[in-house]
Amino acid sequence: MKKIAIINGPNLNLLGKREPGIYGSTDFETYFESLKALFPNVRLSYFQSNVEGELVTAIQQAGFDGDGIVINPAAYTHTSVAIGDAIAAIKVPVVEVHISNVHARESFRQLSHVSAKAAGTIAGLGLQGYELAIRYLINR
Repeated sequence: MKKIAIINGPNLNLLGKREPGIYGSTDFETYFESLKALFPNVRLSYFQSNVEGELVTAIQQAGFDGDGIVINPAAYTHTSVAIGDAIAAIKVPVVEVHISNVHARESFRQLSHVSAKAAGTIAGLGLQGYELAIRYLINR
C-alpha cells in the first residue's frame, strides 16, 4: 500500500471560508475524506500548519517514511528557501499543488522556491489538483 502525505501551508486551514471565489467553498478536511474514499488502497495522511518550521519538519518526516508528498506551500511557495531545501533533501517525489492559477495572479506569486525541486506542479485546477497529484504519485 502506497503511503502519500498531503502537506498544506498557511491559511489553507481557512478553505471554505477564505475568498471562496478563488479557493472554493469546501473545507479541506471534508475534501480529504473524499480523497480517502477515492483512494482506499492508499494510506493518505494530512498535515497543515501556518508555521514554516513545522512544515519543514513534516516534509522531512514524510520524505523518508513514505512514497510521495503532495504539497501546497501556499504563501511560503514564494518566500521559503527552507521549504525548497527540505524538498531537495528528501528521497520521495513531491508534487507541488496550488488551488488557484498562481501564474495569472500577482507577479510575486509567480516565484516558487519549490517548483525546481518538485517532480511537477499543478496549478489552477482547484482542489482537483490534489487528486491529480495523488494519481501521479500512485502511477509513478
